[in-house]
Amino acid sequence: MTIVKHELKQGKNSFLIWTAAIAMLLAVCVFLFPEIKGEMDGISDIFASMGSFTSAFGMDRLNFGTLVGFYAIECGNVLGLGGAFYAAFCAVGILSKEEKERTAEFLLTHPVSRVKIITEKLIAVLIQITALNLISYAVSVGSMVIIGEKIPWKEINLLHFAYYLLQIELAGICFGISAFLRKGSIGVGLGIAVMMYFMNLVANIAEVAEGLKYITPFGYCEGADIVSNGYLDGTLITIGLIFGMVGIVAAYWKYTRKDIHSA
Repeated sequence: MTIVKHELKQGKNSFLIWTAAIAMLLAVCVFLFPEIKGEMDGISDIFASMGSFTSAFGMDRLNFGTLVGFYAIECGNVLGLGGAFYAAFCAVGILSKEEKERTAEFLLTHPVSRVKIITEKLIAVLIQITALNLISYAVSVGSMVIIGEKIPWKEINLLHFAYYLLQIELAGICFGISAFLRKGSIGVGLGIAVMMYFMNLVANIAEVAEGLKYITPFGYCEGADIVSNGYLDGTLITIGLIFGMVGIVAAYWKYTRKDIHSA
Protein backbone atom coordinates (compact mmCIF):
# COMPACT_ATOMS: atom_id res chain seq x y z
CA MET A 1 0.00 0.00 0.00
CA THR A 2 3.00 2.27 -0.57
CA ILE A 3 1.27 4.20 -3.35
CA VAL A 4 -1.82 4.73 -1.20
CA LYS A 5 0.30 6.23 1.58
CA HIS A 6 2.19 8.37 -0.93
CA GLU A 7 -1.03 9.75 -2.46
CA LEU A 8 -2.56 10.45 0.94
CA LYS A 9 0.60 12.29 2.01
CA GLN A 10 0.63 14.33 -1.20
CA GLY A 11 -3.04 15.22 -0.87
CA LYS A 12 -2.98 15.93 2.88
CA ASN A 13 -2.98 19.72 2.66
CA SER A 14 -5.79 19.96 0.11
CA PHE A 15 -7.78 17.38 2.09
CA LEU A 16 -7.44 19.38 5.30
CA ILE A 17 -8.39 22.65 3.60
CA TRP A 18 -11.44 21.27 1.79
CA THR A 19 -12.63 19.30 4.82
CA ALA A 20 -12.20 22.22 7.21
CA ALA A 21 -14.02 24.59 4.84
CA ILE A 22 -16.98 22.27 4.23
CA ALA A 23 -17.33 21.18 7.87
CA MET A 24 -17.04 24.76 9.13
CA LEU A 25 -19.71 26.03 6.71
CA LEU A 26 -22.08 23.22 7.70
CA ALA A 27 -21.54 24.05 11.38
CA VAL A 28 -22.14 27.77 10.74
CA CYS A 29 -25.42 26.96 8.97
CA VAL A 30 -26.58 24.83 11.90
CA PHE A 31 -25.59 27.45 14.49
CA LEU A 32 -27.46 30.13 12.54
CA PHE A 33 -30.72 28.19 12.53
CA PRO A 34 -31.93 29.03 16.10
CA GLU A 35 -31.41 32.73 15.41
CA ILE A 36 -33.44 32.83 12.21
CA LYS A 37 -35.97 30.01 12.46
CA GLY A 38 -38.70 32.36 13.71
CA GLU A 39 -38.50 34.30 10.45
CA MET A 40 -38.28 31.26 8.21
CA ASP A 41 -42.02 30.47 8.02
CA GLY A 42 -42.70 33.75 6.27
CA ILE A 43 -39.71 33.29 3.99
CA SER A 44 -40.96 29.83 3.02
CA ASP A 45 -44.24 31.38 1.84
CA ILE A 46 -42.34 33.95 -0.21
CA PHE A 47 -40.17 31.29 -1.82
CA ALA A 48 -43.20 29.13 -2.61
CA SER A 49 -44.63 31.95 -4.73
CA MET A 50 -41.48 32.67 -6.75
CA GLY A 51 -42.10 30.09 -9.45
CA SER A 52 -39.34 28.39 -11.40
CA PHE A 53 -36.50 29.83 -9.33
CA THR A 54 -37.64 28.04 -6.18
CA SER A 55 -38.56 24.92 -8.15
CA ALA A 56 -34.97 24.70 -9.37
CA PHE A 57 -33.71 24.41 -5.79
CA GLY A 58 -36.73 22.61 -4.30
CA MET A 59 -37.45 25.54 -2.00
CA ASP A 60 -41.17 25.42 -2.74
CA ARG A 61 -41.46 22.00 -1.07
CA LEU A 62 -39.47 22.59 2.11
CA ASN A 63 -40.34 24.38 5.33
CA PHE A 64 -37.41 26.60 6.27
CA GLY A 65 -38.85 26.91 9.77
CA THR A 66 -37.80 23.34 10.56
CA LEU A 67 -34.23 22.18 11.03
CA VAL A 68 -34.56 19.44 8.42
CA GLY A 69 -36.01 21.81 5.81
CA PHE A 70 -33.36 24.44 6.42
CA TYR A 71 -30.54 21.89 6.52
CA ALA A 72 -31.68 20.11 3.36
CA ILE A 73 -31.09 23.29 1.34
CA GLU A 74 -27.87 24.30 3.09
CA CYS A 75 -26.46 20.77 2.99
CA GLY A 76 -27.09 20.69 -0.75
CA ASN A 77 -25.29 23.97 -1.27
CA VAL A 78 -22.32 23.20 0.97
CA LEU A 79 -21.72 19.44 1.04
CA GLY A 80 -23.38 18.78 -2.31
CA LEU A 81 -21.55 21.29 -4.47
CA GLY A 82 -18.43 21.56 -2.29
CA GLY A 83 -18.11 17.80 -1.96
CA ALA A 84 -18.62 17.35 -5.71
CA PHE A 85 -15.81 19.84 -6.39
CA TYR A 86 -13.50 18.02 -4.00
CA ALA A 87 -14.27 14.58 -5.47
CA ALA A 88 -13.57 15.87 -8.97
CA PHE A 89 -10.43 17.66 -7.77
CA CYS A 90 -9.09 14.45 -6.16
CA ALA A 91 -9.75 12.13 -9.08
CA VAL A 92 -9.30 14.06 -12.31
CA GLY A 93 -5.52 14.36 -12.22
CA ILE A 94 -4.42 11.42 -10.14
CA LEU A 95 -3.51 9.14 -13.06
CA SER A 96 -1.90 11.83 -15.19
CA LYS A 97 0.05 13.90 -12.69
CA GLU A 98 3.22 11.81 -13.07
CA GLU A 99 3.36 12.79 -16.73
CA LYS A 100 2.65 16.40 -15.87
CA GLU A 101 5.33 16.44 -13.15
CA ARG A 102 7.67 14.24 -15.23
CA THR A 103 8.02 11.65 -12.48
CA ALA A 104 6.44 8.73 -14.35
CA GLU A 105 9.77 7.03 -14.97
CA PHE A 106 10.46 6.79 -11.24
CA LEU A 107 7.05 5.20 -10.62
CA LEU A 108 6.98 2.80 -13.56
CA THR A 109 10.52 1.46 -13.13
CA HIS A 110 9.60 -0.01 -9.75
CA PRO A 111 8.44 -3.66 -9.61
CA VAL A 112 4.75 -2.80 -9.51
CA SER A 113 2.12 -3.44 -12.18
CA ARG A 114 0.01 -0.72 -13.72
CA VAL A 115 -3.10 -2.45 -12.40
CA LYS A 116 -1.75 -2.11 -8.87
CA ILE A 117 -0.90 1.55 -9.49
CA ILE A 118 -4.47 2.23 -10.64
CA THR A 119 -6.00 0.26 -7.76
CA GLU A 120 -3.98 1.97 -5.05
CA LYS A 121 -4.58 5.43 -6.51
CA LEU A 122 -8.32 4.67 -6.59
CA ILE A 123 -8.22 3.49 -2.98
CA ALA A 124 -6.50 6.75 -2.00
CA VAL A 125 -9.24 8.79 -3.68
CA LEU A 126 -11.98 6.79 -1.94
CA ILE A 127 -10.29 7.11 1.46
CA GLN A 128 -10.10 10.90 1.15
CA ILE A 129 -13.72 11.25 0.04
CA THR A 130 -14.94 8.92 2.78
CA ALA A 131 -12.94 10.74 5.46
CA LEU A 132 -14.27 14.12 4.34
CA ASN A 133 -17.84 12.87 4.56
CA LEU A 134 -17.42 11.20 7.96
CA ILE A 135 -15.89 14.36 9.44
CA SER A 136 -18.58 16.57 7.88
CA TYR A 137 -21.31 14.30 9.23
CA ALA A 138 -19.81 14.28 12.72
CA VAL A 139 -19.47 18.09 12.75
CA SER A 140 -23.06 18.57 11.54
CA VAL A 141 -24.56 16.21 14.10
CA GLY A 142 -22.37 17.63 16.85
CA SER A 143 -23.53 21.15 15.97
CA MET A 144 -27.17 20.04 16.14
CA VAL A 145 -26.55 18.57 19.59
CA ILE A 146 -24.96 21.84 20.75
CA ILE A 147 -27.91 24.02 19.66
CA GLY A 148 -30.32 21.64 21.39
CA GLU A 149 -32.53 20.90 18.39
CA LYS A 150 -34.12 17.48 17.94
CA ILE A 151 -32.08 15.69 15.30
CA PRO A 152 -34.09 14.28 12.35
CA TRP A 153 -31.84 11.24 12.11
CA LYS A 154 -33.48 9.55 9.15
CA GLU A 155 -33.43 12.60 6.89
CA ILE A 156 -29.93 13.68 7.94
CA ASN A 157 -28.54 10.19 7.31
CA LEU A 158 -30.23 9.98 3.91
CA LEU A 159 -28.99 13.43 2.86
CA HIS A 160 -25.40 12.71 3.80
CA PHE A 161 -25.48 9.25 2.23
CA ALA A 162 -26.87 10.67 -1.01
CA TYR A 163 -24.11 13.25 -1.26
CA TYR A 164 -21.50 10.61 -0.47
CA LEU A 165 -22.80 8.53 -3.39
CA LEU A 166 -22.75 11.63 -5.59
CA GLN A 167 -19.10 12.20 -4.79
CA ILE A 168 -18.23 8.54 -5.43
CA GLU A 169 -19.95 8.70 -8.84
CA LEU A 170 -18.21 11.92 -9.86
CA ALA A 171 -14.88 10.57 -8.63
CA GLY A 172 -15.36 7.44 -10.76
CA ILE A 173 -16.15 9.50 -13.86
CA CYS A 174 -13.21 11.87 -13.31
CA PHE A 175 -10.91 8.95 -12.48
CA GLY A 176 -11.66 7.50 -15.90
CA ILE A 177 -11.05 10.86 -17.58
CA SER A 178 -7.72 11.15 -15.76
CA ALA A 179 -6.39 8.08 -17.57
CA PHE A 180 -6.93 9.81 -20.93
CA LEU A 181 -5.22 13.05 -19.96
CA ARG A 182 -1.54 13.77 -20.51
CA LYS A 183 -1.49 16.63 -18.06
CA GLY A 184 -3.98 16.60 -15.20
CA SER A 185 -6.48 19.42 -15.48
CA ILE A 186 -8.37 20.46 -12.37
CA GLY A 187 -10.53 22.66 -14.60
CA VAL A 188 -11.87 19.60 -16.43
CA GLY A 189 -13.04 17.98 -13.20
CA LEU A 190 -14.58 21.13 -11.75
CA GLY A 191 -16.22 21.83 -15.10
CA ILE A 192 -17.88 18.40 -15.05
CA ALA A 193 -19.18 19.00 -11.51
CA VAL A 194 -20.60 22.41 -12.45
CA MET A 195 -22.17 21.02 -15.63
CA MET A 196 -23.87 18.21 -13.68
CA TYR A 197 -25.17 20.72 -11.13
CA PHE A 198 -26.73 22.99 -13.74
CA MET A 199 -28.19 20.03 -15.62
CA ASN A 200 -30.16 19.22 -12.48
CA LEU A 201 -31.37 22.81 -12.17
CA VAL A 202 -32.59 22.73 -15.78
CA ALA A 203 -34.32 19.39 -15.16
CA ASN A 204 -36.17 20.91 -12.18
CA ILE A 205 -37.30 23.97 -14.13
CA ALA A 206 -38.29 22.53 -17.51
CA GLU A 207 -40.48 19.43 -17.79
CA VAL A 208 -39.12 18.75 -21.27
CA ALA A 209 -35.64 18.36 -19.74
CA GLU A 210 -36.70 16.14 -16.84
CA GLY A 211 -34.78 13.23 -18.38
CA LEU A 212 -31.53 14.98 -17.44
CA LYS A 213 -32.06 13.69 -13.89
CA TYR A 214 -31.03 10.28 -15.19
CA ILE A 215 -27.66 11.70 -16.23
CA THR A 216 -26.67 13.99 -13.37
CA PRO A 217 -25.91 12.61 -9.88
CA PHE A 218 -27.53 15.68 -8.36
CA GLY A 219 -30.84 14.17 -9.48
CA TYR A 220 -30.91 11.70 -6.59
CA CYS A 221 -29.62 14.26 -4.07
CA GLU A 222 -32.61 16.60 -4.14
CA GLY A 223 -33.15 17.60 -0.52
CA ALA A 224 -36.85 18.27 -1.12
CA ASP A 225 -37.39 14.80 -2.60
CA ILE A 226 -35.44 13.05 0.15
CA VAL A 227 -37.23 14.88 2.97
CA SER A 228 -40.69 14.50 1.37
CA ASN A 229 -40.34 10.85 0.35
CA GLY A 230 -38.20 9.57 3.20
CA TYR A 231 -36.06 7.45 0.86
CA LEU A 232 -33.58 7.69 -2.00
CA ASP A 233 -34.47 6.96 -5.62
CA GLY A 234 -32.93 3.54 -6.22
CA THR A 235 -33.22 3.79 -10.00
CA LEU A 236 -31.31 7.06 -10.22
CA ILE A 237 -28.66 5.81 -7.80
CA THR A 238 -28.17 2.59 -9.77
CA ILE A 239 -27.76 4.53 -13.03
CA GLY A 240 -25.33 6.91 -11.33
CA LEU A 241 -23.19 4.14 -9.87
CA ILE A 242 -23.07 2.49 -13.30
CA PHE A 243 -21.69 5.75 -14.73
CA GLY A 244 -19.08 5.78 -11.98
CA MET A 245 -18.13 2.14 -12.61
CA VAL A 246 -17.83 2.79 -16.36
CA GLY A 247 -15.35 5.55 -15.54
CA ILE A 248 -13.29 3.24 -13.33
CA VAL A 249 -13.30 0.42 -15.90
CA ALA A 250 -12.25 2.93 -18.58
CA ALA A 251 -9.36 4.01 -16.35
CA TYR A 252 -8.07 0.43 -16.08
CA TRP A 253 -8.50 -0.16 -19.81
CA LYS A 254 -6.74 3.02 -20.91
CA TYR A 255 -3.95 3.24 -18.33
CA THR A 256 -2.78 -0.34 -18.86
CA ARG A 257 -2.40 0.40 -22.59
CA LYS A 258 -1.22 3.98 -22.39
CA ASP A 259 2.17 5.09 -23.70
CA ILE A 260 3.29 7.13 -20.71
CA HIS A 261 5.86 9.84 -21.33
CA SER A 262 8.24 10.50 -18.46
CA ALA A 263 10.04 13.49 -19.90
